[in-house]
Amino acid sequence: MWLRVGKRFHRLNHRHCVLTSKAVCVQKLHGEFTENNYEGLYPGHIPTTPIQKALLAVGSGVAALQNPYRHDMVAVLGETTGHLALINLRDRMRNDPEGYTILTERPRIRLSTLDLSKMSSLPDGSFGREYLRFLEDNHVTPDTRADVKFVDNEELAYVMQRYREVHDLLHTLLGMPTNMLGEVAVKWFEAAQTGLPMCALGAVLGPLRLNASRLQSLFTSLGPWAVQNGRRARCVLSIFYERRWEQSLEDLRQELNIEPPPVILSATNKRNT
Repeated sequence: MWLRVGKRFHRLNHRHCVLTSKAVCVQKLHGEFTENNYEGLYPGHIPTTPIQKALLAVGSGVAALQNPYRHDMVAVLGETTGHLALINLRDRMRNDPEGYTILTERPRIRLSTLDLSKMSSLPDGSFGREYLRFLEDNHVTPDTRADVKFVDNEELAYVMQRYREVHDLLHTLLGMPTNMLGEVAVKWFEAAQTGLPMCALGAVLGPLRLNASRLQSLFTSLGPWAVQNGRRARCVLSIFYERRWEQSLEDLRQELNIEPPPVILSATNKRNT
């Protein structure tokens, strides 16, 4: 019996080592791609074959599972698995007047495009002031969002970039901090709203890192609220947020058909589960 158990353990350990090796290889491959100069469809684009995309998807998925805060690996996973969802999001934006304007003008959310002094002077409760407060309280910046590299369509690449840069705005709209419970709740919302496989994977695997009390909060209140609001809300990529800073947060939530969170979470202890 012990011999059989030992063989099973050996096989499991071997599989773990293989997956870990794939993750390391993919991270090296990603680094090699990044260091080389490729002529692509847009600045920074790296052409890849379907096989290369599959390898990048598997390896980045393993790396992201081992460390959800590896944003570079999460980004690669999203770009190599999200083609169909990006087409759907692009079509939704095209069919919305405000979304169409975004696709035409291609705004970017970076520190260089934000008027921080003006946003800080806005009244409490305004969307711009609450977004700035979110950045300050959670010690984050929009400049940490990586540029898209592996999406083989220029317009879809922008849709992915827009989703990536809108993520922190969703935290503000949903009233969720950047601790693990807050991130999982936002991923549940995004999975229902966008259909991106990366979001669905995060929604499924994220709860594995939560303790019992936070799991209860997720499954009894935050989770159902996030999914329900994600399904019924207006397309969150079709909002020209840069022109909404002065609008009240509550008014913007009502416009998007998003209810306030049922639980108020603290912004402290970011990495605590």
